[in-house]
Amino acid sequence: MDLNLVGKTALVMASSQGLGKAVATELVREGTNVMISSRNTKKLKKVQEELNAIGKGQVSFYTADITKKEDIQQLVKETQKVFGSVDILINNAGGPPSGSFEDFSDEDWENAFQLNLLSYIRAVREVLPDLKENGGKIINIASSSIKQPISGLILSNTFRLGIVGLSKTLAEELGPYNILVNTVAPGRIATDRIAELDEITAKKQNVSMKEITRKAQNAIPLGRYGTPEEFAKFVVFLVSDVNTYVTGSALMIDGGSVKSI
Repeated sequence: MDLNLVGKTALVMASSQGLGKAVATELVREGTNVMISSRNTKKLKKVQEELNAIGKGQVSFYTADITKKEDIQQLVKETQKVFGSVDILINNAGGPPSGSFEDFSDEDWENAFQLNLLSYIRAVREVLPDLKENGGKIINIASSSIKQPISGLILSNTFRLGIVGLSKTLAEELGPYNILVNTVAPGRIATDRIAELDEITAKKQNVSMKEITRKAQNAIPLGRYGTPEEFAKFVVFLVSDVNTYVTGSALMIDGGSVKSI
């Protein structure tokens, strides 16, 4: 099956590690040119070298803080300068701090909004002229909390749902331009973020991290955490030419762990 991604350009936000890096890697394997970005220049250089060694799509990087409007604007301009117009946008961001309602101040809420929702809005705004001219794909990475809130993650639970509303509305508004917009919702994928959350839970319950991981895996029908590669391959399918009719959907990648219908 030809995904027809060779020579296309993807901008992948927050891609020096974790799910963003995994998506960038799979896109490069398919011959896509990829702009990666994060706040960590050292990590970006290392990932660029690693991905360029694959020898298919070309990889460039730009250091940016996605909570800053000007950084996102410059990131998109740099992508256009290096590769031409943007065909694919992968919106991604690190998770906000864990905690309950009474743990957070107005500043904490504002920071989470800037990181986990407003950054997505700004990135879409900046790439939209390219996408409206040529058509394209937008993927907004959220969390399984869009279907089932996760205890201790009130900031994430709140703003991830905003991503779903954004994606669904954009799918309707941008459909006439042949722009497909979808939300993908990872469950427990084996990343540093999940390891961090398991460690926090283990400390709160005064048990070993191994015990927390075992319980979490037992609650997943497939009996294990997903891999970043599994997640990334599904995202690549959605942004490829194989997908021509799925838009406005929120798609779970969780091994069946969420019980809601």
